[in-house]
Amino acid sequence: MSPQFKIILTLILLILTLAFAEIATNSQIAIADTATTPATATAAEVFNTNCAGCHINGSNIIRRGKNLKQKALKKYGMDSIANISNLVTNGKGIMPGYKNRLSEQQIIDVSAYVLSQAETDWK
Repeated sequence: MSPQFKIILTLILLILTLAFAEIATNSQIAIADTATTPATATAAEVFNTNCAGCHINGSNIIRRGKNLKQKALKKYGMDSIANISNLVTNGKGIMPGYKNRLSEQQIIDVSAYVLSQAETDWK
């Protein structure tokens, strides 16, 4: 394979990855904006309604390494309810914040749910 072909292939893959990330992000935001999460929803229901679109079974369809598995949570300092709650509340990068969609208690509950699921490797 020629060096030029490798560069072109790499650029095509990069463009496709960015396009997919944009589509997935916009789809997730659109779904989350129209979804209503009842105040009585369990943490699992809150997660499934608002988070599983990108983080199904603790994975990350946008950025594979930034998943919700215990090793990644520790690596990125997201191994506490407070830190996860802050991220869920305010968002970061392409992840939107949920402060206008979820109550403070729902954010705390879903953060605790993420930690408990990570401990069992999302099984």
